[in-house]
Order: sequence, then structure tokens, then C-alpha cells
Amino acid sequence: MKCSFEIVVLLLFFLSTTSVNGEIPPKIFDVTMYGAVANGEIDNAQVFLKAWTDACNYVGRSRIWIPKGTYLLGSVSFIGPCKGSIIFVIKGILKAPTDPSTFFTDTWIGFRYLDDLVVKGGGVLNGQGSSAWKYNDCQRNPQCKNLPVTMRFDFVKNSRIQSLKSINSKNSHFNLFACYNMNISHVKLTAPADSPNTDGIHIGTSSKIKILHANISTGDDCISMVAGSQNIEISDVSCGPGHGISIGSLGRSLAQQHVKGINVRNCTFTNTDNGVRIKTWSPSLYSVASDMTFENIIMNNVRNPVVIDQQYCPAGGCPVESESSVQINDVTFSNIRGTSSTKVVVNLLCSRILPCKNVKLIDINLAYLGPGGPATSMCSHVIGSSHGKQIPGGCL
Repeated sequence: MKCSFEIVVLLLFFLSTTSVNGEIPPKIFDVTMYGAVANGEIDNAQVFLKAWTDACNYVGRSRIWIPKGTYLLGSVSFIGPCKGSIIFVIKGILKAPTDPSTFFTDTWIGFRYLDDLVVKGGGVLNGQGSSAWKYNDCQRNPQCKNLPVTMRFDFVKNSRIQSLKSINSKNSHFNLFACYNMNISHVKLTAPADSPNTDGIHIGTSSKIKILHANISTGDDCISMVAGSQNIEISDVSCGPGHGISIGSLGRSLAQQHVKGINVRNCTFTNTDNGVRIKTWSPSLYSVASDMTFENIIMNNVRNPVVIDQQYCPAGGCPVESESSVQINDVTFSNIRGTSSTKVVVNLLCSRILPCKNVKLIDINLAYLGPGGPATSMCSHVIGSSHGKQIPGGCL
């Protein structure tokens, strides 16, 4: 079998870095050498796992190599801990199964219990979600089964995901749980606007996460952060269509799993249902969401540009007289400008029993050009202040 030019270059590079002072040299694990078939029809899950097992047991630096081509891949989880660092390079197209008997699991491609992992390569993750979306009936069926997340990271730390494209996920594209110090950059995540629960990036119980230079078009939140999300930095993200960038929903479970230190900057929203949003259940368990900044945001025809919703009940009206017990503190909305597709461009609906505290509106310039204008702002149970330009006039 002839080696591709890319493999030859890698081999030459690795040979040039062979052991100095006894250091073990890096090693390539090419899945095609294990029998992977790039015809889009044969399931390569077991082959990929064999390559992973050898790479994970190698005490030096490992590089798993998936060359160009189309590889059918069933549900698979790559589990550590491993003996050395691993770079997982996807050059080809990975296709998820379309057989309904394979759908009902929470993971398509999983990485678990790993340190110093890189997933990159410019390849494509094709979830083939149109074959499964009709099975997403959880809002009306309490016995509904999970659909698989395209790529799930559980208990992963000090790692990077970059230069990947994910299309038509059956559920969320990327899911992070119990992760620490992870960077996601230069990714493109797409699914139709009417595809159910296809969040771009979903984060929970994780800290020190950066999401940079991403383009997300999907049928749910472009980025969602739930209980336990702390020290999250989001910058240079283009969102739309989708439901915006959301903190929450919070308060239904995981009491005392606080949210803190969320910074969303230099992002653009186009034709989304929401822009920047904090949402909590009513009623809810007690928790705290604090130290959140949304800054330098452009809205292009966004339905609800700036939202705090502490009566979030998507399946129907909240119980009468119920209130959220999530305390929201120290929130700044700064330099948010553009256009709204609805009249109420700033809508801050906080809890009557635990009002939002120290909320700041700074330099807001949002226009509504539809009937019944001009734009308005609404605030309820909010303690805060307005500064700088306020178009429309601030409600604080």
C-alpha cells in the first residue's frame, strides 16, 4: 500500500524528532493500516478502537490518523486514561449510521477520562440527523429515548478541539461534561433551523473553557451553558439560525451547581430566535448565576436580542404564583447593537422572590423597524443601572 504524501511528511517529521536523551519518539497510528475501509458502507468502529487501544497504550506521543475518504462509523467511545498524549487527526468524512436500531444511545463519538488530547484535521462529522429527527418527541413523550450527540467529551482536561466541521447532528453537535481547560476553535457546526435539539456546543459541570472563531447554524442554542459552567470565554462566534447563546435553563436539578464567570464577546447573531439569554425554571431549586458579561454584540434581525427569563417553561405555562429560586447577580450587557424582528428588544423578567441584582445596561442601540414600533424595553424585579447610549430608553 502506498503512503500518501501527508503520511510521508509526518514520518519524516517524526524521524527528525526521535529520541534525544532517551525520550520515546512520537508514533503514527493510521486506521487504514488496521483495516479501515473508506467506502461509506462498512462499519469501522472496531477498527478505530483497535487503533485507539494501541495509541493509548503507547508511552510516547501518539497520532491517530484518519486519511481522506468516507468512513461509516457506529457508536464508539475512546476511553482513557492513556500513557501519553494523543492527537486524533480527522482528514476524511465520518458518517453516522442511519439504521434506527442504532439511534438510541447518548453518544456517537465519545472521548472520556483523558488528559492532553487534541482532535483536529479539517475533516467532517456527518451525523445524518435527518434519519433520526422524527424520533425526537421528548416534549410530548416522557418515555422518549436519547439520540446520540455527535461528539461527546466527558472528564477531559487540558485539551483542544479545532478545525472540524459537523453537519446534521442527530442531537447536539459537541457536548462537554466535567471537563477542565479545553479550547474549541475554528469549528463549523450546521443543521437546519427546524432540526430539534441540535445545540451547537452544550456545556455542563465544566470550567476554564474557551470557544473561539466558530460558525454555528443550528436548530437549537448555538451555545448552551447549564449548571456548573464556570469561567467560560466565548469570542468571535457567528450564530444563526438557531436559538442564540444561552445560559440555562437553570434550577431544575443539580442544586448548588452554580454558574459563574461567563464572558461572551465580539459575537454576531443573524436571524436567530434569541440573542444573549439567561433562562431559569419556575419553580426551581436554589442556585446562583453570577459574573456574566455580554459585550460587543451585533444583532441582525434577531427576535429577542437581550433576555433574562426566570419563568422558563417551554412545555406550557409555569404554575400559577411559582417563582424561580435561582439568584442572578452581576450581569453586564454592553455595546449591543443592531436590529430586532420584534418590538421588545430588551426583556429582563426576573424572580419576584429573588430579584436580579447589579444588572447593567451599557450602550444599547437596538432598532425595530416593523409595525407597531418603535422598540421598547421591559424590566421586572431587576435591581441595576443604565449607562451611556440607551436606544430604546432603558427600563432600569
